[in-house]
Amino acid sequence: MPVISTSTSRRSLIVSAMLSVLLLLPVFAQAQTTSGLEYRIGPEDVLHISVWKEEDLDRKVLVRPDGGVSFPLAGDIQVSGRTPLEVQDEIRSRLQRYVPDAEVTVSVDKISGYTVFVLGEVESPGQFTLGRYVDVVQAVTLAGGFTPYADSRDIQILRRQDGREVTFDFDFRSVSRGRKLEQNIILQSGDVVLVP
Repeated sequence: MPVISTSTSRRSLIVSAMLSVLLLLPVFAQAQTTSGLEYRIGPEDVLHISVWKEEDLDRKVLVRPDGGVSFPLAGDIQVSGRTPLEVQDEIRSRLQRYVPDAEVTVSVDKISGYTVFVLGEVESPGQFTLGRYVDVVQAVTLAGGFTPYADSRDIQILRRQDGREVTFDFDFRSVSRGRKLEQNIILQSGDVVLVP
């Protein structure tokens, strides 16, 4: 009977986990496109705000840690947690008395505010700052997959919501077999994925 080294068995576990993820990617991609997610601005993002034909009102602004930005003639605006379109409408409304029929454009120039954390029995635990939304399976993949000691049936997602901690359960084995796919939630900025 041949002896299998620890590194070989670890490699085969990682390969099988990756294959499971690849088989489920079409299902996840369809779920994401049908949910209609829009990017929500976060602290440390850089916004490009411009007003057509107004050179003095074209600038890049950094979202402060408190979630606000300052813009000439519009003042202080709370932008964290809002979409660029919502911010654009508010700036347009605030500028009406100074620039009637202002054509305002707000775009996210640099994304720094969407950060998730993956901790525990994964190959590369840590903080991940991303330019797109990810679900739980994608976050675990970013962290290099599970270690041989991981309990992939008892993963928890911790989220701060309205000042309190909310916990979501996640069973990777079920999801990898195409069952209970609703567990594979889209992570919000600041979410922590704990792999025991």
